[in-house]
Amino acid sequence: MMMMMMMMMMMMMMMMMMMMVMVMVMVVVMMMMMMMMMMMMMMMMMMMMMMMMMMMMMMMMMMMMMTTTTTMTTTTMTTTTMTMTMTMMMMMMMMMMMMMMMMMMMMMMMMMKMMMMMVVMVMMMINTF
Repeated sequence: MMMMMMMMMMMMMMMMMMMMVMVMVMVVVMMMMMMMMMMMMMMMMMMMMMMMMMMMMMMMMMMMMMTTTTTMTTTTMTTTTMTMTMTMMMMMMMMMMMMMMMMMMMMMMMMMKMMMMMVVMVMMMINTF
């Protein structure tokens, strides 16, 4: 009887341990998912912002064109506006690139952190067992 009880207890303990491990893994996975989601959201937001900016730029360009067409000195004005808009566009592009780079860096960092966490978890598990 006593042996049976002991066996049962051991089994229970093992089960509990396994459960704990599973929970830990689940939590880690959840964290990963959350991070990914956050990153995605950020990306989306950035894209939206860029789109808005582009639209604004286009509008400005159109306005400039309209104003310039009415005036006599069309050619010079148009050229200037064009250059202005071009420079602006370039700036926007640069900004976008920078943002993307930053995002990528952040992602990498997060991944590294997660990996480290996973390793630590595994180590802990091994130690417990």
